[in-house]
Amino acid sequence: MIEKATAMLEKYFGYTAFRNGQLESIDQIINGKNTLSIMPTGGGKSMCYQIPALLFDGITIVISPLISLMKDQVDALRSAGINATYINSSLSAEQIEERIHAAQNGEVTLLYVAPERFESTRFVALIRSLPVSLVAFDEAHCISQWGHDFRPSYRSIIPVLKQLPNQPVYIALTATATSQVASEIRSLLSIPEEHTVMTGFARENLAFQVLKGENTYDFLLEYVRKNLSSSGIIYAATRKETDRIHAFLIKHDIAVERYHAGMSEHDRERAQENFLYDESTVIVATNAFGMGIDKSNVRYVIHVNIPKNIEAYYQEAGRAGRDGEKSECTLLYSPKDIQLQKFLIDQSTEDETRKTQEYQKLQSMVDYCHTEQCLQKYILQYFNDPYAYDCLSCGNCQDDRELEDITREAQMVFSCVRRMNERYGATLIAQVLKGSRNQRIKQFNFSQLSTYGLMSAKTEKEIVDLINYFIAEGYLGLTDSKFPIVTLRENAYFVLKGEKQVFRKIHEQAASLVEDNELFQKLRKLRKEISDTENVPPYIVFSDATLKEMSGRLPQDKRSMLAVKGVGEMKFEKYGEQFLAIIKEHIID
Repeated sequence: MIEKATAMLEKYFGYTAFRNGQLESIDQIINGKNTLSIMPTGGGKSMCYQIPALLFDGITIVISPLISLMKDQVDALRSAGINATYINSSLSAEQIEERIHAAQNGEVTLLYVAPERFESTRFVALIRSLPVSLVAFDEAHCISQWGHDFRPSYRSIIPVLKQLPNQPVYIALTATATSQVASEIRSLLSIPEEHTVMTGFARENLAFQVLKGENTYDFLLEYVRKNLSSSGIIYAATRKETDRIHAFLIKHDIAVERYHAGMSEHDRERAQENFLYDESTVIVATNAFGMGIDKSNVRYVIHVNIPKNIEAYYQEAGRAGRDGEKSECTLLYSPKDIQLQKFLIDQSTEDETRKTQEYQKLQSMVDYCHTEQCLQKYILQYFNDPYAYDCLSCGNCQDDRELEDITREAQMVFSCVRRMNERYGATLIAQVLKGSRNQRIKQFNFSQLSTYGLMSAKTEKEIVDLINYFIAEGYLGLTDSKFPIVTLRENAYFVLKGEKQVFRKIHEQAASLVEDNELFQKLRKLRKEISDTENVPPYIVFSDATLKEMSGRLPQDKRSMLAVKGVGEMKFEKYGEQFLAIIKEHIID
């Protein structure tokens, strides 16, 4: 059976070997064992049920939380020549009936459904009439009340499934599960602990970094401009901030989309489609966007606010580099974001026990922003992953920038905060240091202070950025109020006394993430033309990793093209000759 599984992998997906954990999961499922597979985003979890689905005689039901995920995966499977379809609220009643009849007639191998579909009596009756061999719970952390995206509708599925005349095999799949979440998943789905396949949470192709005291808009503009040909996601904590960043980038002639729950369904679908089809390479979004998005060529993910916990952050950041190519995950840290997340927790309808746990998870997220150890290692330790190695590629491991002595500037700022009696916000402090003549300065007689105008050579924005850096480094504090007040912390007094120096890493400009490879760009252009013609996202034709391997190996015929990872027989029949023609033309030129 394993030989058949490997043959299916090569025929339909163009790979000659399974990734770590895939074969073990497949072997357990084929032998009728309920399985929990915990693999990082991009680790190939979907293959763990797609291959068994091709080997089983019956139908495989895939329970997936988002419509976008279903459509992406079904498009990819159909492109590979596999009979797959989905049923969700985006379809008309007539379309649903057509797909139900197709399933009953044995014309469907994989059927993707939303968990809420099990609330339909008609659908439950359909499930009971089908020869269901396997049920896959994608994003399985949604089952657990301790998971970061708990969905009660997931739990209500289980009693329905247990009433089926012939019990199917279960597989639960997730990229982010603490030991507590994993334990609850196993309990609910009757999965023995020894049937857990955990390959580790490490994403070796991702370079994580945390930046403190950056001006968000300046950083985004510089970064996006340097990577105009790369796909990227910018996450913001609120709809309002999402709209502001979107408007700012448009103002600077960036082709950008936005996505949040305050938009109409039509506008959200349009934005997501433009991003998936590479019409726009950048999308600004709240966490409403992206769970399970299969776009493989996202080269960077930027968080402009800290997420509520490590699980949410790792899942969102993990949408970069699903194709295994090197990608960047950047978090812009600001202390005020902590107050926003605390406010959101406080305003939630969760019970006190749950809120306490959420506060603890938020603190772990804040600790991540302040740690000086390897960032990947910190995340692995959070998930109790024994493979806690130093990645040598994150911002902390790679940080060899020169230090700049800013002790004098720090003394100016701290002195000003003290002379203003620790009663005002960063903006007013910056205005005093700048030497502003606005009405408030006159009203409070701040022009009489000895620190007035001490930093007149800097812009007000530069001074505010400096204050934010001192807050992030723990020299200054912020009060828990609607209008936070800047206060002095213990370390600031050592600086004022001349007993401690303050250093800051010198800012470096963003670098481009895309290699300047002429053939690679030609292949990307052909891929986009095909995607436009077939109305499928470019990465479904071939991933960036596959195109990069083509441009490196320069295949000349079918045999050598099939040796490229990601080129299966079905894909070659559809696209192979077109790509071979481009490669041959490039060699001749």
